[in-house]
Parts: sequence; structure tokens; C-alpha cells
Amino acid sequence: MFSFEGFLDLPLIWYGLIITAMFLYVILDGFDLGVGILFPFAPSDTCRDRMMNSIAPFWDGNETWLVLGGGGLFAAFPLAYAIVMPALYIPVILMLLGLVFRGVAFEFRFKATGHSRTIWDYAFHFGSLGAAFMQGMILGGFVQGIEVEGRSFAGSPLDWLSAFSVMTGLALVCGYALLGSAWLIMKTEDATQDWARKCAAYLLVFVALFMALVSISMPFLNADVKNLWFSLPNFFILLPMPLLSIVIVVWLARDLKAQKEYRPFFLSLGIFLLNYIGLGISLWPWLVPFEITLWQAAAAPESQSLLLVGTVIMLPLVLAYTGYCYYIFRGKTSHEAAY
Repeated sequence: MFSFEGFLDLPLIWYGLIITAMFLYVILDGFDLGVGILFPFAPSDTCRDRMMNSIAPFWDGNETWLVLGGGGLFAAFPLAYAIVMPALYIPVILMLLGLVFRGVAFEFRFKATGHSRTIWDYAFHFGSLGAAFMQGMILGGFVQGIEVEGRSFAGSPLDWLSAFSVMTGLALVCGYALLGSAWLIMKTEDATQDWARKCAAYLLVFVALFMALVSISMPFLNADVKNLWFSLPNFFILLPMPLLSIVIVVWLARDLKAQKEYRPFFLSLGIFLLNYIGLGISLWPWLVPFEITLWQAAAAPESQSLLLVGTVIMLPLVLAYTGYCYYIFRGKTSHEAAY
């Protein structure tokens, strides 16, 4: 069988593909989950219609990247998948139920009227809120480390439940809500846009607070993380990361006050990108944090080579379709039903 082994670092390539897919999921599905989190607090039903229409062409396609990330982990790093999934089964299942319930609510709301429409409004909200919170809990449980014995998960089913994971769950809810409000500023007008701008200003305070709390907490979770960030010369090399985060937060606050329409969304994406890079630096090169590296968890080179051929063909097509979809549905969103 043909293999790229010998002139390509296949585990490193697949690691890059998976973390890229997960980041695309976070920022793309993040803003429409954020819209769902904010949904019941909108000032009117017309605003809620406009909010729903702003994500209608994109929400299901955005979740494709979660499939690529999870499927890629299963296929390219089966050992990591076999350890991480038993450790996080409960929050993963709850997250998937939230996404399913949210998708059903999305479909039924467009046909519902009266009291039943209100029920689906709350179903959409709680499905989005639950999925976002569980994703944050999964992140916290993953980052704090997984107990491994040999090649198997050796902890309890509730190891993921901790004060740190609850904090990361709340942090991600606030972060997604900030993305959602910035998306609405860009995609809506009038009362909906004004309300979204106020939401973004409040949420930015909570996001900045949680960024500080998570950054302070992580070095206490593992001595290697502490040494990485606070040893010399690493401290001065990595110092631009938190400084740039502060600059973007201040810039975003000023743009919200100046009533900018488009830049707040991209600055919000910048906040997520910097936090994602910081997290990646802290966890490098662990695929199961502090236990198993990406090279130790890798599948056979022949398997990764075969998978890479299909990915190289299909990934550009998916990216092109995604870009085309966002191009076609650019501009402001109406409150009129168009689903």
C-alpha cells in the first residue's frame, strides 16, 4: 500500500488538520450557538425572527467541522480516542443531545404559531445553552488531565466534573454569546442591532474576566505548563500573546462604543484565535494531556496515508462550498421567513 511515511510527518499533519477543524467548528458553530443563547432575551418576536434568519443558511453546515474533528481523531489517533471518549462520555452525550434538540427546534419553529412557537423558542435556547456549556466542560475536563493506566482510561466517569471545568463551561457560554452578538451587529439593523451591541458590551466584560481566570488557573493544573510559561526565556517569548489579547479586547470595546458594524465580529474571532493558540502551546505535544503524545497515539502510517488522500481531495471542496455559502448569503438579514 502506498504510504507517505518517510518524507512526511503524518501524525503532525493529522494533528494540524484536527485542530484546524476544531477551531473552525468553534468559531463557526460558536456564533450560531451564541445566537441561540441570546435568543429568548431579544426585545421582540420580530427580532427573534431576524436572529433565526441570520443563521438559517449556515447552522447545519457549521457543524460539519465537529464531524471532521471527531472522525479524524478516531481514524488518525485511535489510542487517544479510546482514552478520551470514556473519560468524557457523559458531557459528550449531553452536548450531542443539545445539538440534536436544537436542530429539531430550529426546524419546527418555522412552522409553529402561538404558544407552541414559544415552546420551540425555549427549546432552541436551552439546546444551544446546553451544548455550549457541555463543550466548555469537555474542554475543562480535557485540559485538567485524564488518568491513564497503560493504554486505557483509569479514572471515574465523573472526573471531568470539577470547579475548573464548570468555569470553562461558563467561559465558553459567554464567549459564544459574544460571538453571537457580534454576528448580529454585522447581520442585522435597527432594534436588533442596537440590542446586540448592548449585549456585546456586557459580555465582553465577562469574557475578559474568564480569560484572566483560566490563564491564572492553568499553570496550577500542571507543573510543565507552569514551567513553559514562566521559565526564561519562554516568558519573554510568549509575553506578546496575553498583551495582544488585551489590545484586542480594548479595541473591541472601542469599536462597540463607536458603533462599528463589521470589525467587532472579526475582533471577537481574534480573541478566540489567541486563546486557542495559547491553549495549544500549553498542551503541546500531548494528545491525551500530560500522558500520551500525538506520535504515541498515531495510527499506522498506511492508515493515515490512505485517509490523507481522501482528505486532500474533499477538504478543499468543503472549504469552497462553505465560502460560497457565506458569499451568497452576505448582507443584512430580514425578519421575513425565508427558510
